[in-house]
This record gives sequence, C-alpha cells and structure tokens, in this order.
Amino acid sequence: MENPARETVDTTRPHPARMYDYYLGGKDWFEADRQTAEQVVARFPAVRTGARANRAFMHRAVRTLAREEGVRQFLDLGTGIPTAPNLHQVAQEIAPESRVVYVDNDPLVVEYVDALMRGTPQGRTAYAEADVLKDDILQLPQVRATLNLEEPVALSLVALLHFVPDASDPYGLVRGLLDGLAPGSYLVLSHATEGFAREDLRELGEMYQRKGIDGKLRSRTEVARFFDGLDLLDPGVVVGHRWRPDEEPRLPDAEVGFYVGVGRRP
Repeated sequence: MENPARETVDTTRPHPARMYDYYLGGKDWFEADRQTAEQVVARFPAVRTGARANRAFMHRAVRTLAREEGVRQFLDLGTGIPTAPNLHQVAQEIAPESRVVYVDNDPLVVEYVDALMRGTPQGRTAYAEADVLKDDILQLPQVRATLNLEEPVALSLVALLHFVPDASDPYGLVRGLLDGLAPGSYLVLSHATEGFAREDLRELGEMYQRKGIDGKLRSRTEVARFFDGLDLLDPGVVVGHRWRPDEEPRLPDAEVGFYVGVGRRP
C-alpha cells in the first residue's frame, strides 16, 4: 500500500513520536530527538516508566474492547513509530477479522508502513499520513475504505491530546470525531498530567515548548471532561497503571504521571 509522505523528515527538530520511541528503548530517532529526550530523562527519569506504562495501558484497553465488548474496528490517531505488539496485532490476536487504521503526521512513520500493514488475512490494516488538527480524519480515503463508520469504532487517542493546546480546542476535536462515529463506539484515551508534582511537570511541559513542541498537561478533572456524554468503563478515569491491571500495581502514581479512561458512546 502506497502512502507517500507529504513532507520530508526534519531531522533538526525533535518530534514527540520519535522521543517516545527513545523512551521505550527504540532506535528510530535522530540526534535532535536523542538530545532533547536525554535532557528530559535527566530531569525526569520517570518519563521512561510512564512511556512503558502508557503502552501497557493501550494493550489492555484494546484487549478489553476486542474480547469483552466485541469491537472489531479501531482508529488509532498519533500512531508513532511501530513498537511490537502494535494495536492491530493485539486486536487481531483476539479477533483476526479486526480492521485497524493508523494515522500520524510524522513523515518518518511512512518508512514503517510495511510493519503496520502486516496483519491477518481475515482483517485489514491501513495507514494515513494526516494531521488531526488540520485534516478531516473521518473523510480520509484510507479510513473510508477500511472502516465501516455505520458500525462501532474504537477511537484511540493514546498520549496524543497533551500535545494539543487549549487554543486548538481539544474538547471540540474529540467531540467532532466521536459525533462522526456510530453509537456504541468507544474512546480510548491517555493524557499526561501535572497533578502529582505540579511544578516539576510544568517544567517538563516548558522543556517541550522550548523545543517547539506545544501542548498542555491537564488535571484529572480536565481529562475526565473528554468523556462527557460517554459511559465510562470501570474503573473510570484513573492513573494509567490502575486501569484493569494484569497484576497489583506497584509503582507510585506520581511515577506513572498520566490519566486514562475508556468510554462508550451511547
């Protein structure tokens, strides 16, 4: 499947997706990403723990939706560099017929389209390079060709919305996407917070902004607002490692540093 980049990769500026890959121990980053990520790790070493916990939450949420809620369609915005198992691998292990569309605005991700396309023959996977702040995501050809929007879709916004500042209306963005999905669709969301160590995490946000990476850390109340009008799955909006954990959480909440939730559109 061809999906050429709309722009070349700027290797001189850090990108949050590549920095996230660095935190996870990946190798798909440039020197600018490494330098900025190392500055963050030096000041906030728990960022690596948070990245791993965030990834684990996504896996648990997808398994829950595929196994317990019968979801067979997934739209993942802010995909980032593929890190196995990817979302489609988790879903298709449970339901091989699952359909998944990945969307990201980092041209480097295009280099990994082949990895994102390796799904089961019964299901389908697709990738689109697009910007959630600029493009009509639900009208993308890859979305329309892969997903049936008359049927429920799980919208995955994992570690994305803290890069959307208030000026870009993140709540309106999420509501617009959900309004375009069928009743019975789900929102899967994780969001970094400054609620545990306000001054330290505010400094973290400022470090990103100085490198041209905009966004906002939000409180639990602000994160919960994304689920207004949705039916939250238990246990509601909680710190990431406390959402249906596979084993008793041992990490302190402050070390994880983000809130999560999964909600169903009535």
